[in-house]
Amino acid sequence: MNILYEEDGNFKVGSIMADNTTSLQIESVSGKRSKVKATNVMLRFTQPALAEFMAQAESLAEGIEVDFLWECCPPDEFGSEQIAAEYFGHTPSSLEAAATLIRLHSAPIYFHKKGKGRYRAAPPDVLKAALAGAERKRQQLALQARYTEQLSRFELPAEFAEHLTQLLYKPDRNTLEVKALEAACAATHLSVAHLLHRCGALPSTHDYHFHKFLFENFPNGTGFPPVEISPWEELPLAGVNAFSIDDATTTEIDDAISVTKLANGNWRVGVHIAAPTLGLPRDSAGDKIAAQRLSTVYMPGQKITMLPDSVVQAFTLCADRVCPALSMYNEVDGETLEILGHESRVERIHIAANLRHDTLEPLFNEETLAAGKLDYPYAGELALLWNLAQKLETVRGKPSDNSTQQVDYNFQIDNDRVSVTLRRRGSPIDKVVSELMILVNREWGKHLAEHGFVGIYRTQQNGKVRMSTVAAPHQGLGVAQYMWSSSPLRRYVDMVNQRQIIAMLRNGEPTYEKNDVALYAAMRDFDTMYTIYNDFQRHMERYWCLRWLQQEQANVHGSSTLPQTPSPQSSPASGGGSEREVGQAGILSQDKTSQKQSLIPANESLRELVVTAVVLRENLVKVDGIPLIFRAPSLPELPANTRVQLAIGEIDLLDLQVQTRYAGTLEEGEV
Repeated sequence: MNILYEEDGNFKVGSIMADNTTSLQIESVSGKRSKVKATNVMLRFTQPALAEFMAQAESLAEGIEVDFLWECCPPDEFGSEQIAAEYFGHTPSSLEAAATLIRLHSAPIYFHKKGKGRYRAAPPDVLKAALAGAERKRQQLALQARYTEQLSRFELPAEFAEHLTQLLYKPDRNTLEVKALEAACAATHLSVAHLLHRCGALPSTHDYHFHKFLFENFPNGTGFPPVEISPWEELPLAGVNAFSIDDATTTEIDDAISVTKLANGNWRVGVHIAAPTLGLPRDSAGDKIAAQRLSTVYMPGQKITMLPDSVVQAFTLCADRVCPALSMYNEVDGETLEILGHESRVERIHIAANLRHDTLEPLFNEETLAAGKLDYPYAGELALLWNLAQKLETVRGKPSDNSTQQVDYNFQIDNDRVSVTLRRRGSPIDKVVSELMILVNREWGKHLAEHGFVGIYRTQQNGKVRMSTVAAPHQGLGVAQYMWSSSPLRRYVDMVNQRQIIAMLRNGEPTYEKNDVALYAAMRDFDTMYTIYNDFQRHMERYWCLRWLQQEQANVHGSSTLPQTPSPQSSPASGGGSEREVGQAGILSQDKTSQKQSLIPANESLRELVVTAVVLRENLVKVDGIPLIFRAPSLPELPANTRVQLAIGEIDLLDLQVQTRYAGTLEEGEV
């Protein structure tokens, strides 16, 4: 005797070796013996032979029309043998009973299982809906298969165009597009970005990185709604002419300086900070925008400002204008250059000039100062400020040559050509501005604490820098307290602190009381976003470094044109001295060279671009002349600071990686 039984949702057959009432010992067609519960036995048969039974039953089941079988079913629950008799019109044979059972089991949309061998026909409305759903699923699977096939041939399905951003930056794995894309990636062994790039969906590798940042941090775009600037009371006009010192592309001019000779022989050095908080009171529309953005975002070639251009233009310290400002006047001893006292005011200040790094630095530098060349505008004032800056630096306990070996990198993108220049930190321009900014940030932070006003400070203790509402030392700068208040057009914490300073000077109530939730939220959010923005800036600097290498690779004729020495005409891409940010230079251009591919071979016509790099540790290297750090796996074991030559291979502008080949070690002093 043989049986048909159900196991794990499948039907199997076997011959009975022993019947123990509640269970049976059976032997399968293959000879394997097993134990089967009696409750799982669907029917017993003798004919046809065990080896032929399932094949014949499945063949007969394929001929049973499911729709007709469904019509034969009663409205109530039924057994499989009952409906087999109805369908065949007679008592079913073992094969007919098995075929009917198999057909019922294989059509769960039509027949709902209710127990062992028992079913119920789906109601007409339920069946209609289920069939429609099955058809939709079939069509979706066919569409998904078409998507996968097209993508695997590096063709972009037309339907993908409106979903590209989501597919790249926040894929929903429940969608057909993502399922098809993942299948195509597995078939082609490419990442999503590389596959879509091969399909022509990413005409610009630059935009791939830039739009990812916007998607994550500016989901509503970088535009601004209309912002109304509130009127403020008439301010007294200062009797001085001030000048600013900034990078050539800076539009958010936050600070200016004035120098006045006093009757007692001393000097009065004024530091004047733009005062946007006068027209953007707390919780105003402009304040809410700044509180959301928290900082201007810098990157090579462009920036995303914290404030709308209308607000920037209303408060930037532009030349030939009278601007509202928060000023600190410092009386400086005419002989010793010691600061004898401070006085702060809210006033109007006349901006006489905007001095720019590219034109000022060739005139105002260590060499011209040592030679006594003072034949340019504001030369006398700048010479005095240089001496004062050195005095202030010494008072802070910092050596005068503290940052002479540090450099900033300036990226310029013009007509799709990338240029990278170096600018040494610690130049007279940097030192004058940074020391005066440290001075006002130190003193205003001190005055706020003395008057019981809370503020947002930058502290550094035991090497760790953090934000705090409590005045505490900044060991790196060598000051008892340090707050950010000198860049209110570019940083939200500076706006917050400026409101507190102005309220203190006017003997008013603080804009932010101690334990103000908004104050702590601003500090927390700024710290988070400032880190994100800085990481993005470094990310894009890496991108443009690789674009520079790619450019040099295409033009190589056996030597590199890497800049080897700082250029006094260049300006920093980010960060001046002592925590003062400087705007980026350059013009954004379209990424035309990377429209076809992101991987460019180096060994074209047996020519290679060879660059010089310094070993930082193990196989981590930094390329000379550009801020590019990467791992060079082919590098032999060498001590840190060893200079090596590397042949540039494939450059991946999507993953921001470069392949290199070790080409040799340079002897000390060898270029």
